[in-house]
Amino acid sequence: MRSSWTTRWRVPPEHESRPVVTGAAPALEVDHVSVHFGGVAALSDVTLRAEAGVVTGLIGPNGAGKTTLFNVITGLQHPDRGSVHLGGTDVTHRRTHVRARLGLARTFQRLELFSTLSAADNVRVGLEASGRAVASTAVGLLERVGVGDEASVPVSSLPTGSARLVELARALSTDPRVLLLDEPCSGLDERETDALSRLLTSLAAEGRAVVLVEHDTNLVLRVSGTVHVLDFGQVIATGTPDEIRRDPAVQKAYLGHAPERGGAGAGGGHPST
Repeated sequence: MRSSWTTRWRVPPEHESRPVVTGAAPALEVDHVSVHFGGVAALSDVTLRAEAGVVTGLIGPNGAGKTTLFNVITGLQHPDRGSVHLGGTDVTHRRTHVRARLGLARTFQRLELFSTLSAADNVRVGLEASGRAVASTAVGLLERVGVGDEASVPVSSLPTGSARLVELARALSTDPRVLLLDEPCSGLDERETDALSRLLTSLAAEGRAVVLVEHDTNLVLRVSGTVHVLDFGQVIATGTPDEIRRDPAVQKAYLGHAPERGGAGAGGGHPST
């Protein structure tokens, strides 16, 4: 069952996002992006902006196109149309490592870790790739995300929730300007989820643009300044958490009350994206 839309949204005063400089280019801008797989439109004319200092939420039913959009942003999937800019730089046709050097990092819906290495060594891989000091920074990053006690444990021995936090620590090892998080709460218990929500707000307050894909809508609406809603590859709503809660189109699509389209309701018929 999907989460209720009635949760109140409040950013704790000590973690309020930094103001965005008027006129500055957004940290991330996706402009009219479309992607087709055969005859299926995975993304159709998607536009999204993520500002520095703000958590930007991206929600929608399974198969709505969220991971495909992340793949376009990171360069794993080339769009049929549209563009991607990082801090005003057009990276639409740039390779993934170039985007990483420009300050982009992500985590994955399916864990992408070196299972035979320890948690600390997984983070050191990211640190070494970015040329940052590795002596104690790896453990420090693990402590920040809440798994410092498991620094020496092989990733293969960690529960899924802890492994996701290791992946987040590795993403932070490059000190990214734009951080894309794909289902970071999967496998976390309620206490760990609450701690992660505080961490995300803190990371944004340091001046990063954090883009969050997450099925826990209560979390997304609690920490985000702006939320985009995808359905069948299209952005059907963009607004503040309160605006998203009140939007009839969002309620119909996300809560499963949309009329049938092509023989499938909102709860089914999405491409696997």
